Amino acid sequence: MRIAVVGGGISGLATCLVLARRGHDLTLFERDPLTIAADPHDAFEADRRGAPQVRHSHAFLARLRNLLRDEYPDVLQALYDAGATDLRFADGIPPTITDYEPEPADDDLAMLACRRTTFEWVLRSIAVKEGRLVVRGGSEVTGLTHTEGQPDTATSKRPRITGVRLADGTTEDFDLTVVATGRRGALPDWLESAGTAPVVETIDESGIVYFSRFYRLNPGQSLPPRTGPIGGDLGYLKYGVFAGDNGTFSVTLAVATDDAEIRRLLDGEEIFDRIGRELVFTAPYLDGRAEPITGVHKIAGLISRWRDYLVDGAPIASGVAPVGDALLATNPLYGRGCATGFWAAHLLGEALAAFENNDHVGDAGTDASTITLAISQYLTRVEDLIHPWVLSTMRTDQDSREVAANILAGNDPDAGFDDAKRLERSVLRDGLRPAMRSDAKVLRAFMRNFNLLTAPDTVVKDADVMGRVFMAWQERDSRPPEPVLGPEREEMVKRLVS
Repeated sequence: MRIAVVGGGISGLATCLVLARRGHDLTLFERDPLTIAADPHDAFEADRRGAPQVRHSHAFLARLRNLLRDEYPDVLQALYDAGATDLRFADGIPPTITDYEPEPADDDLAMLACRRTTFEWVLRSIAVKEGRLVVRGGSEVTGLTHTEGQPDTATSKRPRITGVRLADGTTEDFDLTVVATGRRGALPDWLESAGTAPVVETIDESGIVYFSRFYRLNPGQSLPPRTGPIGGDLGYLKYGVFAGDNGTFSVTLAVATDDAEIRRLLDGEEIFDRIGRELVFTAPYLDGRAEPITGVHKIAGLISRWRDYLVDGAPIASGVAPVGDALLATNPLYGRGCATGFWAAHLLGEALAAFENNDHVGDAGTDASTITLAISQYLTRVEDLIHPWVLSTMRTDQDSREVAANILAGNDPDAGFDDAKRLERSVLRDGLRPAMRSDAKVLRAFMRNFNLLTAPDTVVKDADVMGRVFMAWQERDSRPPEPVLGPEREEMVKRLVS
């Protein structure tokens, strides 16, 4: 089958790798020029104007790392060879947990420490070596070609997508077009231009702006010991540290979109580092052991989004499949984008493979109706397996926006929440968080959930885990005060402007 892949980010490259290994011939269209980098540091310096997020922190969750381990072991090994390392659960147990006993499933609980640019560099190198991929850097796709479909209902019809239209006005035909154009991609507009019904979207604003800066360890220095999750939340300020490859790491600080005062402060390199040194979690990373290798990069307009490309159980158009952010997006603060993008590409490969031996497929595997059935199965599986994470992200962000707005207004952080929501937040703050610092089972359950190894609601449905959480919550008034992780907002501003 001849397949076009539009977009050369991680989701597009993953699609190329997955489908090339299943015997398909692919052409990758990427509007940015794709320079050949000599090593990971070279790749980091390359200009990627079409993908500004590569200059920000990325987490490669255990869901992705395990998929590579089990299905693409050569890719995982190449990442290790390029300097990536595993961040294993067992190596980050807080010293306050004294009863930790390793379990076999802990082998699955490891994130991959790596820069986004290094991941793409390795993935592109391996995909090209498959021999079935042509990479067209500097080739911008501006639309899709199509043939008219038959009306399915009184208000919609399903055209067949036959290929791509390029910025120079030329067109090229393909049996299948996979679109991985990212958050700002125009796939819904392209489809409507081809005659489909409008793509139904659910969008939720994250309510945050985040700022990232990369650092490289000085000779002889190492990262501070890990003790649990890689970040935290002060209500008005979220923070995280992301280990990279080859002695690099990044710090991300995120603030509410409406908090103009701290947004302005975070834009400055010196103030960014000062804020990081005010936080218990990030301060050890900024104690002189490393030097910055970038300025402060800001990204705004962050959303979670679900696009429904199924109408009455069938794809809105045949001959086209969305992957990555063209299909779904989650607030990047949680690090789910790369994992869900590669996961979806793998599901697409599985769905196409399931129909390869179908009697309707010709020698080239290009029968349109069979491809449509495969895409329908693919979209259904993504809806079943990944869509719940989009909904979970939206619910979390809705609560975070209200808390941040209350703090900015000088109100109780829980102002405006009903009694049920107040109880839920109290259990989270005074039950789950302290239990994660003292109970290995609770921490393990949380980290498996964070790494997409369990469904979003698994923790709250686990009677044993929640029993331990409620036990910690019931002791909230009899234990010492929670450790202070950073100054409150007014104090932080005072320190920074003094």
